[in-house]
Amino acid sequence: MVKRAILAVVAAFIAWSILDFVIHGLLLQPIYQATPTLWRPMNQINMPLTYLVTLGYTACFTAIYGFMVSNKSFMSGIKFGALFGLAAGISMGFGTYCYMPITQTLAWSWFFGTVFEAIVAGALVGAILKPGKEAS
Repeated sequence: MVKRAILAVVAAFIAWSILDFVIHGLLLQPIYQATPTLWRPMNQINMPLTYLVTLGYTACFTAIYGFMVSNKSFMSGIKFGALFGLAAGISMGFGTYCYMPITQTLAWSWFFGTVFEAIVAGALVGAILKPGKEAS
């Protein structure tokens, strides 16, 4: 089970990292470029810390699913991811909108992006951690 948990963390981390690049690095770039005073310049972004934060977030996501979901399956993973994503997306998108001068478009984008990423991660974690024959 430990091997599968590690595999689940790695798979979700890779998926989250790719989706973060697509969402933030490509799709939302015009919005970020239109509000340069809100963001650090690219040469000041600490990418190793960014990946460490993503890894910690992914490990917590996987651990919560592993410890708290009794009926582990692909579908349970999707449901868990959707609920987790709603909570995190509300906080990230609209919680940030409350105190930072981001646009409503960015708040909604962060919300939907977070929900989508969590559903994908949930599907991966659910599929990997579902009960099955353990390798010897």
